[in-house]
Amino acid sequence: MSAETVYESELDLPLKARGKVRDIYETPEGILLVASDRLSAFDVVFPDPIPKKGQILNQLAAYWFSQTGHIVKNHVITTDSSEISAVAGDPAMAGRCTLCRMAKPFPVECVVRGYLEGSAWKDYLESGEVSGIALPAGLKRRGKLEIPLFTPSTKAEEGHDEPISFERVVELVGADAAEKLRDISIKLFNFAHDKLLPMGIVLSDTKFEFGTTEDGEIILIDEALTPDSSRFWEAESYKPEGDARSFDKQYVRDYVESIGWDKKPPAPQLPQEVIDGMTKRYVDIYGLITGEAL
Repeated sequence: MSAETVYESELDLPLKARGKVRDIYETPEGILLVASDRLSAFDVVFPDPIPKKGQILNQLAAYWFSQTGHIVKNHVITTDSSEISAVAGDPAMAGRCTLCRMAKPFPVECVVRGYLEGSAWKDYLESGEVSGIALPAGLKRRGKLEIPLFTPSTKAEEGHDEPISFERVVELVGADAAEKLRDISIKLFNFAHDKLLPMGIVLSDTKFEFGTTEDGEIILIDEALTPDSSRFWEAESYKPEGDARSFDKQYVRDYVESIGWDKKPPAPQLPQEVIDGMTKRYVDIYGLITGEAL
């Protein structure tokens, strides 16, 4: 695996799109997803790459895809280094690439929350609801919810994703698909939460993306249960209303909020201390979950 930092990949393949953190290429065998070292927070891409980030995202997602196939099929064709090198034409890309099946993405982010934190906590303080779901009075920040909540959002190409109700998901994708997306998302969350807790990790919330294959099958796409798509806490330091050490982008979110950034482009440059701290968190959560060194 190369330690080279990649902000934008440049492969001799048709570039389909550049997402916030992934570059997407078309190949005769399928779609090639390249996980870059770009960092996105508050839906804005930062100018500083985070070393090892792309490799960790790609390989941790591959781990979870292999663990969750009994719940839902996914888009992975291969993450094998030799096969990827042959497709990408660049051996340095192997550790950060996944060759995927084609799928038509659903226009929603499928967010599941097991704890009351982030934007859900802010919404609860303002209205007593989260994504149109009324919650009991008196709940604490970071408190464990009685049952996980499905709190979907829009999937914005640019700018911020916006929370939507389940009824809006039904309008966008139809009742049958909406129910399947909700049920699969909650099953995935419960499986991961219960698997991680004995490892000393609290999965607070996470988001999934799904698509449909040519024959109409719903599959899991993009990434799954990574520190870019999830909020992970150290179980030992977790307590409601208190601080908990995070293994995700919260570290950067806290920093940029502390310097008064308005969360609009352009994103500020990050000091080396924050970049190094972010890499450490990615490396730590990878090791804790997989039991392997990067």
